[in-house]
Amino acid sequence: MTAVTAAAPRGFETPAFAADFTGTGKLLRLYLRRDRIVLPLWILVLSLPLGSVYVKSIQKLYHQPSDFHDFAAGVLSNPAELAMYGPIYNDNSLGAAGIWKAGMFYTLIAIATILTVIRHTRADEETGRSELLASTRVGRFAGLTATLIVAYGGALLAGLIGYASIAATSVPKAGSLAFGLAMAGSGIVFASVAAVAAQLSASARTARGIAFAVLGVTFTLRAIGDVRAGAGPTSPLTWMAPQGWSLQVRPFAGDHFAVLWLHVLTTVVLTVIAYYLLAHRDTGAGLIAERPGALAAGPALAGPLGLAWRLQRGTLLAWTVGLGLYGLMIGSITHGVGDQLGSSQTIRDLITRMGGSASLEKSLISYAFTMVAVGAAAYAVSAALRLHAEESTAHAEAVLTGNVSRTRWAASHLIFALLGPLVALVVSGLLAGLVYGRAAGDVGGKVGWTLGAALVQVPAVWTFVGLTVVLFGLLPRFTTVAWGLLSAAVAVFLLGSLSGSPQWFRDLNPFEHAPKVPGAAFTATPLIILLLVDVALITVGLIAFRRRDLRSA
Repeated sequence: MTAVTAAAPRGFETPAFAADFTGTGKLLRLYLRRDRIVLPLWILVLSLPLGSVYVKSIQKLYHQPSDFHDFAAGVLSNPAELAMYGPIYNDNSLGAAGIWKAGMFYTLIAIATILTVIRHTRADEETGRSELLASTRVGRFAGLTATLIVAYGGALLAGLIGYASIAATSVPKAGSLAFGLAMAGSGIVFASVAAVAAQLSASARTARGIAFAVLGVTFTLRAIGDVRAGAGPTSPLTWMAPQGWSLQVRPFAGDHFAVLWLHVLTTVVLTVIAYYLLAHRDTGAGLIAERPGALAAGPALAGPLGLAWRLQRGTLLAWTVGLGLYGLMIGSITHGVGDQLGSSQTIRDLITRMGGSASLEKSLISYAFTMVAVGAAAYAVSAALRLHAEESTAHAEAVLTGNVSRTRWAASHLIFALLGPLVALVVSGLLAGLVYGRAAGDVGGKVGWTLGAALVQVPAVWTFVGLTVVLFGLLPRFTTVAWGLLSAAVAVFLLGSLSGSPQWFRDLNPFEHAPKVPGAAFTATPLIILLLVDVALITVGLIAFRRRDLRSA
């Protein structure tokens, strides 16, 4: 029998809004394929260490109820730590102490979801990929819908794996679930924030800036609120931030699951707004009109270095300010750190081993600036990846058509990837030394300690620049794997330090080779070796880049 296709009777046509979602499944498969490396990476990095690193490490370090009480009292009396991580709401719980510093993951997962949403929405529109897809049978809302499924699903999966990781330890499962859902809720809320931001500007960089500005403002409100509240009632400022809502779920301290409705309602409202704005703008356009540029470029844009400065300066400033604030926190908590450790000899031994000295303050400085170096390395990778972004969008091709060699163009961005982390580390070291020195009554001596601890990390940071350049030159399609290499190094550092892994395993992490000053004697040999490795990696990457063809998205 031959099938006959007839027009649907009037009143039974496919609703117009349903056609707007046509192609969502296909785009979802495309986005999952594009994120097949980055998506699993940030999900696992944000979830697996929760039980295996955070809870188990605290379990090894504290044994008596009095230890937990002393630890919580030290946190509640320290404004810097309250601002960074929030308070501990249960001073007699392994779970509450174990996931306290993991509260920073409420912000980290927000960063991951913001980057994911902007990449598949505004960045794709900016490069013209969305317009190309729109010429096929793809509805107006398909791209945003597929993107939100990826971001929401990734955040929820990270939360559930985190729940399983924490629940595998000896802490209550209800508290584990509360933390996992609170973390997922924070990521989902900021994915919807990014979805709205993507509708506002025609520039992916501006959209990211808007979303990160919201993240920064809410983090600041939460931090100020927690510092003001201390051990007292929760401040209203804390309730003005999604990160504060996640803290108020209070895992292992009441497990207030009802607070999660704030995440749900906010997500629904912002998602509806994002779809409404998308329906009222043109593809490739933003609702905020862009300012017209100058009629002629200024002298600063006469060469590739001036252009690189224009592209890199905002990121450099943001990372320098962020690491400087972290330096202030280090300086504020270092003097008298022994009072916060209570009677736990185990944690004293741990800090001494990781810092390489019998002096707790020197050891803490050494360990803390390794973490600052991780942040500096993240900035360095971001700055080096600008090469990949400029090439993928064909902006590099436009520059190279002039009297500019490939090496000169690449060097203009690598200057920021190499010197930017150095500037940020110096600022962080100076601020930490000034605050610590003022508290200890020895500014000159303490600034020397903190600056030394910061500067010895530079060669290890530059190693990740070299690895990024090698990937860019040899395997340009996989340049973003540099983030995976950095994440792996951080995992090796955390797991190796806390679980007593063999030395060969620790040596896989470049930060392991930096001298543990001021806790140990300075030795130049490992730094020289790291610098030689850095030079070799960058040289190989640049030679490979000169010999291969340019590629675009």
